[in-house]
Amino acid sequence: MNAHPIALDRAALFLDFDGTLVEIAPRPEAVVIPPALPGLLRRLATRLEGALAIVSGRPLAELDSFLKVPLAMAGEHGAVLRAAPDSRAERMPLPAPPPDWQRQAKALAARFPGALVEPKAHGFVLHFREAPEAGAPGRDLIEGLLADADDFVLMPAHMAWEVKPRAVSKASAVQRLMARAPFAGRIPVFIGDDVTDEAGMEAARSFGGRGLRLQEAFGTPAALREWLARLDAPAEATAR
Repeated sequence: MNAHPIALDRAALFLDFDGTLVEIAPRPEAVVIPPALPGLLRRLATRLEGALAIVSGRPLAELDSFLKVPLAMAGEHGAVLRAAPDSRAERMPLPAPPPDWQRQAKALAARFPGALVEPKAHGFVLHFREAPEAGAPGRDLIEGLLADADDFVLMPAHMAWEVKPRAVSKASAVQRLMARAPFAGRIPVFIGDDVTDEAGMEAARSFGGRGLRLQEAFGTPAALREWLARLDAPAEATAR
């Protein structure tokens, strides 16, 4: 039974990546992509006339490397946007944090084996999934770095603290995508699993759509992928 039916001829689908489409891995580079997922996303994007977007904190280059299919995407929480599968990516003019911030974060991570710093163009992430004891001192460090910084904010995530520009969020990504083809005029459905996704969910609701938290609506990434496959099933049945 399809517990969350959507009309593919009128919907726009926004999907978080880590923890939503795929299971969270111990390290960012260790994510496992189910073999059927890229083809499924490509087919659904076609049925949605391109109005399917991956909205992630990851850089677009990483998302493209993992999925290997042309899709609309918002990377780095909307700092980089590709509004259609065949369009060029647009990067917002945003500040970069002082280099010393990342050096201090790396020095802290070095004290806790398993912790690591993931650099980004406009920020960085301190991951402590494999070193939970680094969580509290990591937050203290970053809060101190941001105390007098108006352009950056601390974004909590699954066993991670992220420094990102205040000017972008998954809400701003949804808003920008909904202002242009092929998303404009459609009913958005945003699916995510983390506090970083809540703004995107709320933005979808503001357009008359739905924001679905993975854990409540589906349970697991595998269950979400099964739901996406059921959305695609009518097309496959017709092809046969």
